[in-house]
Formats: sequence, structure tokens, C-alpha cells
Amino acid sequence: MRIKIEREVRVPDPIKLERYRRTPDLGPKILFFSGGTALKKTSSVLTQYTHNSIHVITPFDSGGSSAVIRNQFKMLAVGDIRNRLMALADQSVLGNPAIYKLFAYRLPKDAGEDELHAEFEEMMECKHPLVRDIPSPMRKIIRNHFIHFANIMDDFNLRGASIGNIILTAGYISNRRHIDPVLYIFSKLVEVRGIVRPTVNKDVHLAAELEDGTFVVGQHLLTGKEASPIGSGIKKLWLAEHLDDSTPCTVQIRKKMKKLINSAELICYPLGSFYSSVVANLLPEGIGMAVSESKCPKIFTPNTGTDPELKGHSLTDQIHKLLYYLRKDDPENIKISDVLNFVLVDSVNGIYPGGVDRKEINKLGIRVIDCELVSQESTPYLDPELLSQALLSLT
Repeated sequence: MRIKIEREVRVPDPIKLERYRRTPDLGPKILFFSGGTALKKTSSVLTQYTHNSIHVITPFDSGGSSAVIRNQFKMLAVGDIRNRLMALADQSVLGNPAIYKLFAYRLPKDAGEDELHAEFEEMMECKHPLVRDIPSPMRKIIRNHFIHFANIMDDFNLRGASIGNIILTAGYISNRRHIDPVLYIFSKLVEVRGIVRPTVNKDVHLAAELEDGTFVVGQHLLTGKEASPIGSGIKKLWLAEHLDDSTPCTVQIRKKMKKLINSAELICYPLGSFYSSVVANLLPEGIGMAVSESKCPKIFTPNTGTDPELKGHSLTDQIHKLLYYLRKDDPENIKISDVLNFVLVDSVNGIYPGGVDRKEINKLGIRVIDCELVSQESTPYLDPELLSQALLSLT
């Protein structure tokens, strides 16, 4: 039997937070649609209160070492997935700090090819100190992944390669290109305090039309981190199969993802690059429908400060864009209240383009929750501890 109950909550709620802190194994299932590193510190803070947070990560990264692996093996991007797994890992003596150190290690960017292959060979033979320190049988599991990668790597460029990405890739290929089994093993190896899954297991890319009519294909060209910031605002975003072709493609989420979304106690569209991290997760077909079917509260926590992807976008514009992508599965039948209920802001200390237009936001039936989210230490950005406490209090 399921019933709907409305109640008042205090934000932050110190009593509720203390309960969660004492029993994080029984903590709430807060689901985040995110990617990149913006939510990394918040994710680590959350592990103090809950071991059940759910992180749906965009697998469309096309830059850095992820691009090298994607180009070589024609697969989804695993870099952001690894990053979130590490953020949720138990780094105490009760966890596996030796494995954590190995997964966080990158091969030198300035080493010669012979030197790189020699170091990789050391790891594969368990002679490297980072591998040697790992207790058995975990060391043997990792060694098997190194051996498998050596068998498939061909002319793969090891310069600057993430060892965590290499191990994930080896597990992915050896499990017939299924990502869930290797994520399960990886999570157990580093004692991940939560669930991390890619939105889809597909080798596709982000494509965008800008306000000036130009087209851009590739996540790395939108973020302003590896290329010059885009010269015009983003008009529309979709998925494409190839970096040299902006033709839209259809990608459907699996039943497992629908079930995961429906298990959430709070759904959050968090801080991070608005289009390439948050909206990117909403592009596959079925995401909006699954969110609308979930009966938990849905909340948007916008960035404070500057996001290169939000040229000309006010906070209200961001909300309208978010609603467009959340309702695109069935715009006639998915109501606003089905996919977004609250916007969490700090109007005193935060910086929001165009300000916080409460009147326009309220017209949409969305409530503004205004509380302290930016600390003196974090300004102008959201403080991970304050943000975590606010979200946990709403569950």
C-alpha cells in the first residue's frame, strides 16, 4: 500500500542530519543527474550521511584521456564515472586505500614510450609499488585486468593515461561490453558508498546548435575547458553517433535505469556544466518519463558564478530549458509538477544570472527554497557541506 503524505521540513534539519550521520547505511536515496567534477566534493560529504546516493553520470565526454580510450575502443566515456566512484570511495583504513591510490594514479605525461611501457609492465607483473601494496586476492583481480588490457591495447597511447580508466576499460571489454559487471567489481574493490551508473551504455556524442546558427559536435568543445569558450549561447542539444556528423540519433534507456530512477527518494538536477553535465543526462529517450513516474520530490540546484555554457541564460531561462528536456518524451502529458518541484538557491550569497525571479518561478508552480548554501570559504560557489545538509533535510 502506498499513500501520499505532505509535511513541513526544516532546512537544514539538525536532528534528521544526526540520525543519518549515525546510520549512513540506512541513509536516503538521493539521485543526481550529473557528470564531471563539480559534484565531487559534495559526493564525498554525502558519504558521511548516506551510503545509498545514486549518481547517474553522463558518458558522453569527448576530451582528455577519455577521448583517447573512446577513439581506441569505440565505447562510452568512463572518466567521469571513475571520478565519481573515487569521490564515493571509503578512503579510511576500513576501506582499501591502496586500491584507491592505484585507481587515482596517472602515468606520466612527459615520459618516453619505452619508459611508459616499462612502468605498465611493472604493474602487470605486480612489481610496481602501487600494485604490490594491494592485498591478495584483490591484487590478482587487478592483475587480470592489466593483462587483458595488454592483450587489446595495440598502439594505445599510455602518456597521461588514468590507471582507473584502464582497469574499467579492460573490465568493460572482457565482459562483452557490459558496463554494470565492471562497475560492480570496481565498487567493491574501493568500497564505494553509493551507486554509480552511466545514463546509457552507448558510444555517442553531444551535438549542439548555437544561437548564431553554427553547429558543434563533442562535449569537449562546449565546456570551455579544453577549447575556447563557445562564442554564442546554446539553442538546442541532442545526441549524435559521430564527432564529424551532427545528425541526431535515438538512444533509449534500459529498464534497469527506469527502475533506478523510480527507487529515488529525492531527484536532484545539481550544479555542474548546465548542458554538458546536467541536460546531457536527460537526452536519452525514457529519462523524462521515468522521472515523471517517480513520486519523490524533484529539485534543481543551479550554479552560482559563471558557466561558459550559459551565455545569455538567466536562472529562469535555465528552468525553462530544464523543463523542455525533462518533458520532451511526452510534452502533452508530462506536467511540470511531475518533473520539477523546487529550486534551491542562496539569494544572499549566491550569484545567479538575472537574479532569482520568484514571481516567474512561482508561476510555473515551482517553489523557491532560499537558504544558506554559500560559505565564506566557498564563495562564490556552493559549499559542499551546506548543500548536502539542505538536500538531506528534504528527504
